[in-house]
Amino acid sequence: MQYKTYGVIEVSSYGVSLEIYEISRKNGIKQIDYIRYPLELGKDSYVHGKIRQPMTEELCRLISDFVVKMKGYQVDDYKAVATSAIREAVNSRLVLNLIKQRTGVSVQVYSNSELRFIGYKAIASNQADFEKIIQKGTAIVDVGAGSIQVSLFDKDNLISTQNIVFGNLRIRERLAALRRETNHYETLVSEMIAAEVTSYKKIHLKDRKIPHVILTGDFLSDFLAHNPTSELRDTMSKDEYMAWYEKIVHMPPLELAEKMGIAAEYATLLVPTAILYKIFVEELGAELIWIPGMELSDGVAYEYAEKNKLIKPSHNFENDILMAARNIGKRYAISKSHITTMNQAALVIFDSMRKVHGLGRRHRLLLEIAVHLHDCGKYISLAHVADCSYNIIMSTEIIGLSHRERQIIALIVRANTQKLGHYDDEYRMIGISGEDYILVAKLTAILRLANALDRTHQQKIEEIRAVLQERRLVIRLTTKKDYTLEMGLLEDKKDFFEEVFDVRPEIRLKKLV
Repeated sequence: MQYKTYGVIEVSSYGVSLEIYEISRKNGIKQIDYIRYPLELGKDSYVHGKIRQPMTEELCRLISDFVVKMKGYQVDDYKAVATSAIREAVNSRLVLNLIKQRTGVSVQVYSNSELRFIGYKAIASNQADFEKIIQKGTAIVDVGAGSIQVSLFDKDNLISTQNIVFGNLRIRERLAALRRETNHYETLVSEMIAAEVTSYKKIHLKDRKIPHVILTGDFLSDFLAHNPTSELRDTMSKDEYMAWYEKIVHMPPLELAEKMGIAAEYATLLVPTAILYKIFVEELGAELIWIPGMELSDGVAYEYAEKNKLIKPSHNFENDILMAARNIGKRYAISKSHITTMNQAALVIFDSMRKVHGLGRRHRLLLEIAVHLHDCGKYISLAHVADCSYNIIMSTEIIGLSHRERQIIALIVRANTQKLGHYDDEYRMIGISGEDYILVAKLTAILRLANALDRTHQQKIEEIRAVLQERRLVIRLTTKKDYTLEMGLLEDKKDFFEEVFDVRPEIRLKKLV
């Protein structure tokens, strides 16, 4: 039986862990070892703004131990990842460089949207339960150290995902002094995030009721892993969760630590975590609560298995990214009919040019997202669409995309109507590599051409086909309407397309009577 042994090192806000997995086509993903050490990197990052030297020294020591452990297991491959504690530290690059220098391990720091998406994959890897539960209105409430992510699903579709910058560790540190002075700590937490919760409900929830809520987060997963006898179960009713909540919310940290068999530092995080979950359970109108107990490492292992074709994908995750982009476009009142026509044209052109552009499936997804968001800036200004669209995209989290990918999309959208500048003029200064600059140029050329084919937003095209013939891209359009204006305004788009690909688009019309 073919299998791989895979290791995941996770540097989180609460600790450092190593998980060893055995992955095979027959048995799927099986955890065979798990080691975790508490290390509150998040406290350093959120309070002091940086990871201080003692923490860095301990982090390097632990990772070195993990390297030895993985050698003992003879792992076929491994990945080291870090979350917000490293990401938000001002000295993150120095810390990452020191880890590499001391241990030989390169740590990938996930953006928030990547982090939440990987965590979501971990949940979805429990295929039967996940696919069943999201058939009704469902929210994933992911409480982290620095923030909360709330993702809404309806009938297997991701409707929206939003980040609120109030996590359990961040709240604990900000309210530490006040906790000793009050008997109503839960009220302070509720008041602290009330404005954000109200805004979230008004914009994203409105009158929608969400009967199913999935509670997740690194701290919760770690707590459950170390407390198998906890009253928190995989599936609970709202009343059952509230009964557990009332038992622990007023308990002093030391008493809670003794009762739960956890470190005192962990006990100080359990109560704010429980309060945050309780707030969202109530506000969403939840009836059924699912606590899968999955960790970020499980999602990393799932991605590795998926990429290496060791398992069959359990869910269409790319469609979730695209649905999130569509709903962002909807928020900014984009023209749905224009987007549909333009998207069809863009994908036909992309697919027909594969031999020339050499791009892959992920780049095709970036193009689709750019199509859906290319006009979002009109919501703010008809005179400055390009710049407004760029700023909206750069300010909006799109789950599953890295910061780099979001920046590429924003640059493509801006270049749709603005001149694509030379590389040294701007792109190098904002950290865009020469390779990514070429990618922006290629996808911009396709976006401009596709947009121009429906220039009047009247959806005149009945059918579109394209075929590459040496240095010509022959695009055959079938239409019932007069296409004179579109043909007249295509020349500069053809010129740019040819400049990028050395291929000249040639439009051939078939007029239906």
